[in-house]
Amino acid sequence: MGIELDKGLLARAQELLASAQKIVIHTHMAPDGDAMGSALALYHFVIDRFAKKSESANVVGPQSEPVARQLHVIVPNTFPAFFNWMPGAQDILIYEKDSKLCDQLISDADLFLCTDFNDAKRIGPIGEKMLLNPAPKILFDHHLNPTDFADVLFSFPEASSSCEIVYDFLKSIAYQVQNTEIATCIYTGLMTDTGNFQYNSSRCDLYEIIADLIRAGVKKDEIYDSVFNQYSIDRVRLTGYALYRKMRIYPEHHLALITLSADELDQYHYQVGDTEGLVNMPLQISDVYYSVFMREERPKPGTPKPRIRISFRSQGDRPVNIWASEVFHGGGHANASGGELFASLQQAVQLFEKTYKQYVK
Repeated sequence: MGIELDKGLLARAQELLASAQKIVIHTHMAPDGDAMGSALALYHFVIDRFAKKSESANVVGPQSEPVARQLHVIVPNTFPAFFNWMPGAQDILIYEKDSKLCDQLISDADLFLCTDFNDAKRIGPIGEKMLLNPAPKILFDHHLNPTDFADVLFSFPEASSSCEIVYDFLKSIAYQVQNTEIATCIYTGLMTDTGNFQYNSSRCDLYEIIADLIRAGVKKDEIYDSVFNQYSIDRVRLTGYALYRKMRIYPEHHLALITLSADELDQYHYQVGDTEGLVNMPLQISDVYYSVFMREERPKPGTPKPRIRISFRSQGDRPVNIWASEVFHGGGHANASGGELFASLQQAVQLFEKTYKQYVK
């Protein structure tokens, strides 16, 4: 059972991993649990599979077992603080904080491992730098319609998460996931990208993976607590404000919309990740089957318009990924998708109201 990976691609991936000396791992902007989990699982896998005792090794990783090669995880921007506990998170390089060092590492890399994005544009300026380097690229992803930037592509939209694909890759190359750090990273991605197994999680083999990860030492209750029960007072108050003051219901279409402006976010001392999961809450209302959340980001230098980040959720046989793709330059799962728009928040709402009747039942 599980996802079946092409044997030729598996052989090529193993060949590239065995020969590479300067590996860079990338994942998408605003990294979520699946992005963090898949990137860090690969990070620990490379350390575990290719570790060599060598005092002269040049690597980011555990000093007790250095690797005779360079290995770096580079993400475009800051990830939520509630992922700081993840094994290896302290070693991640953040491009927006140290672009000069990251540019050099990207330029020197002889292999890229890419996780949880289907287009180089989704990693921001990192994508442009990466594409200038002809080094081979291996992609592990579960989003629709990947572009052709990767040399080795493991793309399965039917998968629950990119972490699931990473797990199946490791099993397919006869690597038993017994390393607790790898198992913990993979489980985190499975849990978060399914809304704690509320959607995209009805296949029996997914729970066989979970059982395997628990056998490897995963403490699933502790992971849940670390991700979902570490909120600040400001985050809880922001959530209450969003639900009480900013949620609109369109009852005839079983639809909810929440919007938060940059000023409103500032009022509650917004930190990265504080609105994570907010889009799911309206689905707890009887007869609400679709939920959309819009968050405004202030314009950056050289960008005249704000960026509106948009999240889509739905229940049952009610896809939202087509709406996200065709109207808001995004995509994703049938029941969980995202998009963005460079416009005012008012313009984004107007576009939402102009189009939603075409995409909801």
